Amino acid sequence: MTNTIDAVPFAKLTPDCILAALEAADFKVDGRLMALNSYENRVYQFGLEDGAMQIAKFYRPNRWSNSAILEEHTFSRALMDAELPIVAPIANHHGETLHTFDDFLFAVFPRQGGHAPELDDPDMLNRLGRLIGRIHSIGTLKAYHHRPTLNIESFGQEPSDYLLNHRWIPDDITDTYRNVVTQALEEAQRCFDRAGDVALIRIHGDCYAGNILCMGGHPSLVDFDDSRMGPAVQDLWMLLPGPHDNRLASLNELLSGYETFFEFDPRELHLVEALRTLRMIHYSAWLAKRWHDPAFPPTFPWFAQTSYWVERIQELKQQVMTMKEPVYI
Repeated sequence: MTNTIDAVPFAKLTPDCILAALEAADFKVDGRLMALNSYENRVYQFGLEDGAMQIAKFYRPNRWSNSAILEEHTFSRALMDAELPIVAPIANHHGETLHTFDDFLFAVFPRQGGHAPELDDPDMLNRLGRLIGRIHSIGTLKAYHHRPTLNIESFGQEPSDYLLNHRWIPDDITDTYRNVVTQALEEAQRCFDRAGDVALIRIHGDCYAGNILCMGGHPSLVDFDDSRMGPAVQDLWMLLPGPHDNRLASLNELLSGYETFFEFDPRELHLVEALRTLRMIHYSAWLAKRWHDPAFPPTFPWFAQTSYWVERIQELKQQVMTMKEPVYI
């Protein structure tokens, strides 16, 4: 039987509940409240009595343990203390960054303005490389113990098993999907084998343009919710714009900035297309696992269509071929 909180995870998160939660955590709210776009968690901009605005993030119930969230908070605040332009949770008067109210876990962050980065701008790529290199230089100092590792099992095998075992693939193409996803995971494993024993460090985990805000040409990195142990290149490959054949110049610019602060292991380039493949598989399973959330069906209506899975099959077939191609080294 599905637990009520899993079936409708944010049903009790009314405006009154949100404001009461913030007050209980010592934030002096003035009643202003606006929902922001977010699907995994629920995020709100709220006003304080002094006129300032801050951001509250209410975590999806049953996703992370308290210890896992606090590990991410500790990492984020260590980056902030090192004067890196990242958005870290705010501690209240008791020094707490994680709060509990009516079965919800939540945190408060400063409001960060800005716009998405221009990833075709070499100077911006260099700046982003420097920022990520600095993050990784601190990320390597400690390890996560309560957060997962990005690998083929967690991002590929488990998600694909979930999709197949819970019959999310239309019956008439289930065998086709099973065969192509098996080929994709086998080819991804060959990529990991070619890379060898690369280092696993604390990474942002979801470093794409949507989690970067720029002001005056200076980027800031937000939302470490998916932070985990993983290879450094996971935080780099999603910033490479354009078709596969046109990314070399962008990669060189990104790594030029990155290696100002942290040495990059070129063997990790063998992982780029494997990680792209795992992200594709993981994303489909993420949608399936969240489909009971009332916010998902109207937002992602195409997910329930056969055409979605036909496109994923073609996408994975292309990735199987791409993973066999030479890398940039």
